[in-house]
Amino acid sequence: MAVINPSAADVSRSIVQALEKDGEAVLRGGIYHSSPFSVPSHSRLVIEKDAKLVFIPDFSLYPPVFTRWEGVQCWCMHPCIFINESEDVKIGGEGVIDGSGEKWWKTCLEKKEKNRTPETVLELQFAALNPDYRNQPGGGGGREFQFLRPPLLQIRKSRDVLIEGVTFRNSPFWTVHPLFSDNVTIKDVSIINPYDAPNTDGIDIESSSNVSVLSSSVDVGDDGIAIKSGSGLEGIRDNVPSRNILIKDCIVKAAHGGAVIGSETAAEISDVTVESCLFDGTDRGIRIKTRRGRGGNIHDLAFRNIRMKDNLCPFVINTYYKCGTDDDSLFSLDEKPVDDSTPVIHSITIENCHAEGSRASCGMAVGLPESPLGNVVIKDSSFSMASDNLVPVSQSDMYRGLPDPVSRGFRLRNIEVHIENTDIGCEGVKIIKEENAEIL
Repeated sequence: MAVINPSAADVSRSIVQALEKDGEAVLRGGIYHSSPFSVPSHSRLVIEKDAKLVFIPDFSLYPPVFTRWEGVQCWCMHPCIFINESEDVKIGGEGVIDGSGEKWWKTCLEKKEKNRTPETVLELQFAALNPDYRNQPGGGGGREFQFLRPPLLQIRKSRDVLIEGVTFRNSPFWTVHPLFSDNVTIKDVSIINPYDAPNTDGIDIESSSNVSVLSSSVDVGDDGIAIKSGSGLEGIRDNVPSRNILIKDCIVKAAHGGAVIGSETAAEISDVTVESCLFDGTDRGIRIKTRRGRGGNIHDLAFRNIRMKDNLCPFVINTYYKCGTDDDSLFSLDEKPVDDSTPVIHSITIENCHAEGSRASCGMAVGLPESPLGNVVIKDSSFSMASDNLVPVSQSDMYRGLPDPVSRGFRLRNIEVHIENTDIGCEGVKIIKEENAEIL
């Protein structure tokens, strides 16, 4: 065991040397400033109580690495902590890992407002490394100007990884990102990013299997706990699904969604269980989002014993997700040809889920006319509206091309659904049956 000295201007080299030589590096009290680093196999990084690992917000310290960024394989900035092609790794303790995200967020937002093309030396470097970036799908994070911010922790092509006890704060981009990995456990962690910090998802499980997120809390500026499997035609070709995912006993606050599927759904997402969670003040609670061109077979998802309160909309299946494209053809209400890029969603169970205080609507489940939602079961549940501070129904989710519904009830369109012992608490039409909606 090597105890790291916090007095160095940059402790990254000391941490890596300790991990490689002794198999363990311990941060024990104090503030440790670091540039990004990689964690090798068979090693333990311990951040003890009263210790804080703070990443230096100097963009030039984050060299290009080839990985995935918003569902597309490309060159992007080195993750703050990178577990890459490793096995038997643990990051634990009761301390804090801080990404110093404020500078990253401010720069991203300024670029979105003023300039949507690569401009700086760094951005032009990434544009040269990713010559096809203009044709790559995005999710709104800034691919068009190639400011490809790093996640705070990425676990890539690795197995047998445990993340336990630590607090993650102020991530530059996505916070904890298992990618192409197997047997990952995230337990008793806290993730905290400001609500207005762009694209700071809490946990993004992407093209990974046998992942558990247990007894953790997430309070962030985008989706809380999300499951993805790659984006667009490349994700379809990669064909690496996300399977066997358990999310249990977690609390998500403030985020755009509590438990989220998508919007990068290309390979497949299946065998997901979310149970015994609280989604408190999240924009959406249970959220499935995709669209034409994203592809993927999304099936065998179970959401059980979930409490939701003060959401915009507690339950969403949205195949008209608008972010990251200006192509109007993707949002047509007319039936389109089916191909590999057409998302397929079926076998979804919502059981003993209860929402109160929703401010936009009680729920929406909208499939595509050429690919209706199938075998959706909603039972022993309740969804009710708040009495005041309501917002437009259009804020139920980030959709495009859909007409306004007739009420704040549960909206159904292009779906086959079984509803049993479920209360909808709103004024007006409680269950809105639109085109091709069949209630069994």
